[in-house]
Amino acid sequence: KPFRIIEDMIILSAMGPPGGGRQPLTQRMQRHFNIVSYTFQQDEIVSHIFSTILSSFMNYGKYPQPVKDCIPKIMQMTLNVYGSVLKQLLPMPSKSHYTFNLRDISKIFLGLCSAYIKTTNEDIDLIRLWVHENKRVFGDRLISSEDRELLENLLMTEIKTTFGYGREKIYFIERLLYSDFLQGIDSDTRHYMPVTDLKDFQKLLEQLLDDYNSMGSSKTVSYTHLTLPTICSV
Repeated sequence: KPFRIIEDMIILSAMGPPGGGRQPLTQRMQRHFNIVSYTFQQDEIVSHIFSTILSSFMNYGKYPQPVKDCIPKIMQMTLNVYGSVLKQLLPMPSKSHYTFNLRDISKIFLGLCSAYIKTTNEDIDLIRLWVHENKRVFGDRLISSEDRELLENLLMTEIKTTFGYGREKIYFIERLLYSDFLQGIDSDTRHYMPVTDLKDFQKLLEQLLDDYNSMGSSKTVSYTHLTLPTICSV
């Protein structure tokens, strides 16, 4: 076979650090690339970025002052939980998807910036939403009850230490859920609001699923109580 020479080609590649089933690249492989990397931003920089985003949203929406006053504490709790998750929920062959980065913090604050002003009047309202967003972003990726319990304990410990609220204050119902279709999926304005009655919420889901399944789709959709948080986050 004739020898082939490939010219004028640029190869771009990306990888995470070794660990969780990922092997380090050999020097022989690395010599073909110009390696570009960056260090994680300091907590002060991350705090300034996301605190500014959330504060701007709250000021523009004219949220109550008690809600705006707790933003620095919410930011610090987020950094603490994120740091603990990085250290304690490490990737391994059976959990190779346990990789967390700055994008996860941005998803949490995206949820906080969706808070509906009529259901966010006190600091406890924003704290409950914060718990929901952390469990949506981090908890949805966890595959064992031990890991989910670890995350739950991290959240409750941070809230108790920072605000003095216990679990009974946070969970006014059995499960914290937020959704933007409580007023119907055809509503002109869909507000991100807490679910206050799980039975009514399940009835709403069943009605929406019946409507969907009656449209003649080739696949019938169903749900269980374990998938409720995921459905709310879609």
